[in-house]
This record gives sequence, C-alpha cells and structure tokens, in this order.
Amino acid sequence: MPTFILDPAVEPCAIAPNRRILIVDDNRSIHEDFGKILGGGRADRADLDALEAEIFGSEQEGFAEGFDLDSAYQGDEALLKVKAALERNEPYALLFVDVRMPPGLDGIETTARLLEQDPEVGIVICSAYSDHSWEEMTEAFGNGF
Repeated sequence: MPTFILDPAVEPCAIAPNRRILIVDDNRSIHEDFGKILGGGRADRADLDALEAEIFGSEQEGFAEGFDLDSAYQGDEALLKVKAALERNEPYALLFVDVRMPPGLDGIETTARLLEQDPEVGIVICSAYSDHSWEEMTEAFGNGF
C-alpha cells in the first residue's frame, strides 16, 4: 500500500478528472445525441439548458464543462482507440457500447475484449433489444463485471 506524506508547506495540486468517453455504436445519430447531452458548453446544448431551467427553475451547476467525447462505429475500431489511448497514458473513463453493430463484432464480444485491454474502464452496455440475457453477458465478461 502506498504511503503518502502530507507537507503543509506544499500546496495540494488538483488532479484533473478523467472526462474521456468513447461512444461505440454503428448509428451516427446516436453519437450526435450523446454529443448534445454530454458535450457541454456548446451551442447545441441551448435547448437542453432551457429545458433544465424550466424543470429545475434555474440552470444547475456542474454540467457546463462537458466531457471529452470520442466515437467508434464498430467494435474493431473501439479496440484500436482504447489501445491507442492506453499507450498515450490517456485512458477512457467510460465507454457506451451498443450491442448490435453489424457487420463484425457485436457489443458483447467487443465489451469482453475491451475489458481485457483495460479492466479499469467503466462500460455501459446499450441496446434496444434483448438479444442476450444478463447471465449470458456476465458469463462473457467473467466474474469481474
């Protein structure tokens, strides 16, 4: 276990949070939707900001900065992007992975391979279909999922 020694003479430095997110989906409009929701500070958030003000009475703090979004349209592309990000020591914090992405790897196989590359990354599996049961998915990902 690492030991930390705090020196009151040294100013603590702020560690920038990892705000890198990879969207993995073959549908380009899904990527656009994620950008509208998570992009932050961009002009295309104006409608969401207005809706937020209507619901909550005023704009809320904490969403303005947005996230650093990246896109992959197939599983193989996602694997390459995650590998390259790890090599640059700039891993993704979170991946949104669609289950159906024909042709090629489906989201379940993609997720299993992504977890092999980066077991620390958070993954959200997205699907409008029930192609795989929870048991099938956990079996594919192992006990750590």
